[in-house]
Amino acid sequence: MRFNFLRGAQNETLNYEAATAFTLTPQLELYTAVATAALSDNFYEKAGATLDRIKQLIAKNDAVFTAKLAIYAREQMYLRSVPLVLAVELAKQHNGDGLVATLVERVIQRADEIAELLSYYALSNQRANTKQLNKLSKQLQKGLAEAFNKFDEYQFAKYNRDANVKLRDALFLVHPKAKDENQQALFNKIVNDELQTPYTWEVELSALGQQLYDNAELKQQAFKTKWEELIASNKLGYMALLRNLKNILEAGVNIDMLNKACTYLANEKAVANSKQLPFRFLSAYREVAALNTGRESKVLDALEKAVLVSAANIEGFDENTSVVIASDMSGIMQSPVSAKSTVQRYEVGLILAMLLQSRCANVVTGIFGQTYRQVQLPHSNVLSNTNLLARMIGEVGHSTNGYLVIADLIKRKKAIDKVMLFTDMQLWNDAGDTSIADLWKQYKKLAPHAKLYLFDLAGYGTTPLNVLREDVFLISGWSDKIFNVLSALEKGSDALQVIEAIKL
Repeated sequence: MRFNFLRGAQNETLNYEAATAFTLTPQLELYTAVATAALSDNFYEKAGATLDRIKQLIAKNDAVFTAKLAIYAREQMYLRSVPLVLAVELAKQHNGDGLVATLVERVIQRADEIAELLSYYALSNQRANTKQLNKLSKQLQKGLAEAFNKFDEYQFAKYNRDANVKLRDALFLVHPKAKDENQQALFNKIVNDELQTPYTWEVELSALGQQLYDNAELKQQAFKTKWEELIASNKLGYMALLRNLKNILEAGVNIDMLNKACTYLANEKAVANSKQLPFRFLSAYREVAALNTGRESKVLDALEKAVLVSAANIEGFDENTSVVIASDMSGIMQSPVSAKSTVQRYEVGLILAMLLQSRCANVVTGIFGQTYRQVQLPHSNVLSNTNLLARMIGEVGHSTNGYLVIADLIKRKKAIDKVMLFTDMQLWNDAGDTSIADLWKQYKKLAPHAKLYLFDLAGYGTTPLNVLREDVFLISGWSDKIFNVLSALEKGSDALQVIEAIKL
C-alpha cells in the first residue's frame, strides 16, 4: 500500500535473502504486519516474534491510526484475532479518552471474541490461574461491557465453550449493564448456565454420532437424512456448508438438496455476507475435486461461481490497458498460512492473482522462482486455474528471482502499463549481477508510464524497491478487499485514505 504521508527516503537494508531492500515507515510496517498476520509460524518468523514486532510497532504509531487499522483489519480484511491483539496492546499504551473502549466494542463481532480477547489479555500480561484477569484495563472493561449487548441467546449459546476463559467468567469480570429486561434475563442465564442448547450442525451430528446402529447402512442413511434436514432447514451457515461439502457428497444427499446447497453456495448475497477469504474456497474445491461420487462437477461449478463474486467489484482493466501478473513460487512461499490450514502462502498469491486476472482483458500471467514462466489461462476458472498453477510448483525452481519478470519485458522491449507481483517481498538475484530495483529504473526509460504493484503476502517489513518513487506501489493482505486499495490508487487517491476514512 502506498501512503502519501511517508516522508523522506526509505532506508536501505538487507532482506532475509541478504539482498538489498528498503525499510518501511512504522505506519506502513504495522499495516503490512497486521494485514498478513495469521498469528502462526511462517518461514522466517515464529508467531511469537511476529507478535513482538506488532507490539513494538504499535508503540511507534499514533493511537488513532492503530485503532482505525484494527477496524480495517476486522471489517474489511475479515481478520479476527489480530484486531483483538491490537486492542489489548493499545490499551497498555493509551488510556482515558474512550478510544480503546470504542475499538473493543467495534471489533468484537462474534460472542466468542469476548472470551478470546480476555484470553489474549491474560497471555499478553503473563498471567495464569485465578489471577489471569486481574487489573483489567478500564477501557477494555468498558468496551467488553458494551459488546455483551450485541448478542442474543443463540449467539451466546453457540460459543459458550468450556475454555480457559468462559463467558460466565467474562460476565462477572466486566459487569455489563443490560440494555433491557430481556437482555438482563439472558445475562442471568449465562450466570446460571441455563442457556438453551442451540440448533447447530455440530450439535445435531454429534448427537447422531453417539447413537448405536445395527449396521453401516443404517448409520449411512441416518447421516444422509440429517444432512438433508440441515440443508432444508436453511440453518446450515455458509462457512459450515463450505467446510462440509465433502461430508455432504459422501453422505449421498438427494439431488434436490444438493441443488439447494449449490444454489446457496453461489448466491451473491450469501457469499458477500459470509466474509470468506478467497483461499477458503480453494480448500473446499480441492476436497471436492478429490472425491469420486459422480456428482462433484455440480459443486465445483458452484464454487467457481462463488469465488467469482469476490472478483465482481474488482475494477479490471480493458483492452487498452496491458497487464502482467506474476506469482512467487519460491521455497520460502511454501509454508501454510496457519497451523491448521492446508493452503500455503504461494497459493494465496495464486488465487488473488487469478481473481485479478479474471477482470483484465489484456493480460499475461506467469510464475517465477529460479526461472520465469508465462502460462496462458482462461479468465473465468479462478479455482481450477489456481490448482493448475499450484501443480507447477518446482517447475520454475525455488529461488526468488522476481527480477526476471522485468528483465523479460526489457529483453522483449515490451511496454506494459501495469506489472503486478504477488510475493513475500524477499526478492533477490541468485546470479548477483543486478537487482529488480535497478531493472525497474531501466524499464521506466522504455515504458515511462508503467506502474509496478507489489502485493505483500508476508509482512516482513521490507520491500525490494523504494515504494516512494518511480511508480512503485505496495498493497498488503490475503483478502479480495486488497483490490479496493488498488482501485483507490488507480483513481489517484492513496491507501491512507482507506484507513483514515473509517469512523470511530
